[in-house]
Amino acid sequence: MISGTKEDTISKLKKAKSASRKLATKSNKDRSQALDLINKELLNSKDEILKANVKDIEEGKKNNLTSTLLDRLMLNEKRLLSMSESLKKVAGLPDPLGKIISSWKHPKGMEIKKVTVPLGVICVIYEARPNVTTDSVSLAIKSGNAIVLRGSKHAAYTNEAMVKAIEKALKESNIDPNCVQFVASKEREETIKILEREEYIDLVIPRGGEDLKKFILEHSKIPVIGAGGGTCHLFIDESADEKMALDIAINAKTQRPGVCNAIETILVHKNISNTLLPKLGDALSKKSVEIYADSAAQKLIEQAKKATEEDWYKEYLDLKVAVKVVDSLDEAIDHINKYGTKHSEAIITKKDENAKKFQDEVDAACVYVNASTRFTDGEEFGFGSEIGISTQKLHARGPIALEGLVTYKYLVTGKGQIRN
Repeated sequence: MISGTKEDTISKLKKAKSASRKLATKSNKDRSQALDLINKELLNSKDEILKANVKDIEEGKKNNLTSTLLDRLMLNEKRLLSMSESLKKVAGLPDPLGKIISSWKHPKGMEIKKVTVPLGVICVIYEARPNVTTDSVSLAIKSGNAIVLRGSKHAAYTNEAMVKAIEKALKESNIDPNCVQFVASKEREETIKILEREEYIDLVIPRGGEDLKKFILEHSKIPVIGAGGGTCHLFIDESADEKMALDIAINAKTQRPGVCNAIETILVHKNISNTLLPKLGDALSKKSVEIYADSAAQKLIEQAKKATEEDWYKEYLDLKVAVKVVDSLDEAIDHINKYGTKHSEAIITKKDENAKKFQDEVDAACVYVNASTRFTDGEEFGFGSEIGISTQKLHARGPIALEGLVTYKYLVTGKGQIRN
C-alpha cells in the first residue's frame, strides 16, 4: 500500500508546489496529451483496478458500510469506461488558461489585461468515490494546477491501483509527474497537518458528506470550496402537468438515490394534493421508497409514516423521501430556503410567472424548472467532469470544473511610465 509519515506528506506537498510552477508554463497540447496518456494507462490497468476494487468492497462489507457508500465505492467496467470518457472530454476542452477576460488602456498609455491563470496547488479530500481520483486529476492538469489527493481508507486498494496507473502515464508525458501527489495515510491527524500548510496548498476541496465538510472547515488554514451535501427539493405547483410531475419525482428520487443531486423532499401544492398524492404514494411505493409525510400528506398517502422536524433537514441518500403539503408557492420557497443545502431545487409548473419567481427567490446553486435535479453534474452540464458541487458562492458555485479552478492576474505593459 501507499503510505506516508508526516515527513513523507510534507515532502509530497513541497514536490507538488514545485511542480505547479512548471505545469503553469506548459502548453495546452502538453497538458491534454498527459490526460490522453492517463486514459490509455487507466484502460490498460482495468483488470488490476477492478480486482483492487473488489478487495475494497469486501472490506467495506466486513466493516458494515451502508449500501449508499458501497454503491459509491463500487467500480465495474461500465463505470470505468465512463471515467475514461470523462478523461477524453476534459482533454478535448478549450484551454482555460491565458484567456483575456478584459483589457483596456491606462490614460498614460499602459496596456492592462486581465488574464486567466492556474490557482497553483489544489488539495482534494474525498470519501469512497474512486471516480473522484480521475476527475480531479484531469481537471487539475487541464487547468494547469498541481494536485494533492487525500483519499478515503474505504477505497485504499482502488486508489492505489489507479494512482499507479496515473504515475506511470505521467512519466511518459511532457509534464512533471510530481504534479500529482497521493497521501494515503488513514489518520485524521495527517489530514489536519495537510490543512495547516497554506504555504504549499492554495485551495482545498472536500468531496463527501456534511461531516467531512465541517471537519475541513474547522481545521483548514487554507481557502475551502465546500462541495457539500444535497438536501434537494421538488415543488409540484398547482398548475403542474401530473404525468410530468410523477415522472420527474420518480426519476429524481429513485434513479440513483445515493447521490447528492437526488431529491430528499417533495412539496405539493394543497390545491392538487387530493388527486396527486395518492398517485405519488403508489408510484414511490412501487419503487420501494419509504415515505415520511406531514399530517396533511399522511392522510392521502396510506403508505406514509409521520415525518418529524428532523426529516425536513435530512439528506437520506437512500430510498426514503419526505413529503409535505404547502399552501402556496411562497411557503414552498420559504421551506426550501430554510431546510435546503443550496444545492439543487426544482419546480414543476405551467405558469411562467411561478417559474420566474421560483428561479429568482430560491437560494441554490442550480434551480430547475420542469426537469429533474439529477442533471446537476459536470458532465451533464458540458464541463467534461467535475471535482464536486459547490454549495457556496465563492470562489465557485455549482459543478466545480475548469472555470472554478482558475484565477486571474493583471498583465500591465508600459513604455517607461512612472506615477506622479
